[in-house]
Amino acid sequence: MREVFEEAEEVGDEFDIAPLTKALLSDTPPSGRELAAGSVGTPQLALFCSSIAVHRALCSVGLAPDAVLGVSFGEIAALTAAGVFEVAEGARIACLLARQLALCEGGMTLVGVGEADTEVLLCRTGSPALALASVNAPDECLVSGPLPELRTLEELAARRGLAAARLRLPFSSHHPALTGPADAFAAGIGHLAPRPARVPVHSAVHGGPYGPRDDVHRGLANCLIHPFRLPPVLHRITAGGRALFLEAGTGQALTHSIRQTLPPEAAGAHAPLADPAFPWPRPGTPAARRPHTDLAALWSHHHDHPHAAAR
Repeated sequence: MREVFEEAEEVGDEFDIAPLTKALLSDTPPSGRELAAGSVGTPQLALFCSSIAVHRALCSVGLAPDAVLGVSFGEIAALTAAGVFEVAEGARIACLLARQLALCEGGMTLVGVGEADTEVLLCRTGSPALALASVNAPDECLVSGPLPELRTLEELAARRGLAAARLRLPFSSHHPALTGPADAFAAGIGHLAPRPARVPVHSAVHGGPYGPRDDVHRGLANCLIHPFRLPPVLHRITAGGRALFLEAGTGQALTHSIRQTLPPEAAGAHAPLADPAFPWPRPGTPAARRPHTDLAALWSHHHDHPHAAAR
C-alpha cells in the first residue's frame, strides 16, 4: 500500500488531494463517507491505488495473473496492472475521471432481476431518461438516470415485490446522455501514451479483450456512456477451461456476480482483500505448490465504490 500510494502522491498533490497513505494505514482509517468528503477524486484515487496494491500483493506470493478483467472504473487499474499505464498515469486518469463524474448528475439503482425484467420495469416507468447501465449477473442489473425517475422505478419495483436499492453515488454513469463528459475525459487523457499490455486485458464494456488496434482512451471514456453485460464476458473467458478469478479491489460484489453466473466447475472466485479467511500463500512459496491460476481478475465496479450502498 505504502509503495503504490507513494508512486501516486505527486498526482494527488496536483489535484489538491490530501496524502492518503498515513490515514489509510492507521489504526483508524477513514470511512468511505469521510473519503468522499475530501477533494474531488479522493475516493477514486484511494480505490485505484488499493486495487493496484492488492494486485502487487498477489503477484508477490506467486499469484500473478495470466489475464486481467476491468469492469467500469476497474478498467483503469486493470490497464495499469497489465503495464499499459504506469501507476502515476493511472492515478491521473482516475482523478480526471472523477472531475467528469462530478458533472454527471443523477444516480444508479441496483435491481434484483435479470435484463428482460429490468427492461419491462424501464418501459413501465414511461421515462426515456432511464437507461440500463449493466447486467451484473443473470438476476442483477443496474439502472442509471435522473433521481426522480429512479424513485419512480424503485416504487414500481417495490409494488411488484422486486428488490431495488439506490447506490450511494452522487453521479450517474453508463448512460447515453453523458457524451459530453465522456468526450472531455477522452480528450483529457489523450496525451498519455499506452504501452503494449504484458497480459491480455478484458473489458466488460468493450465486451472482450482489447486488441492492439483498439483505442483504450476511447474505451475508458465509453464506460461513461455504454452499458455492459458481464455474463457473456465471463462465459467467453471460461470457454477454454476452468478459471480462477481473484478480485483485486476493496469489495466482493463482483466475486458474487461470478458465483451467480458461472457454475463451480467453470470458475472459482475469491476476494482476497475483503475475505479475512483468504489463504494468502507465504512469500516465496514455490510456484509448483501455488494454486493453479488460469485467470486472475482485477476489477472494481460502481457498487464496490467506497460510497456504495451495502447489498
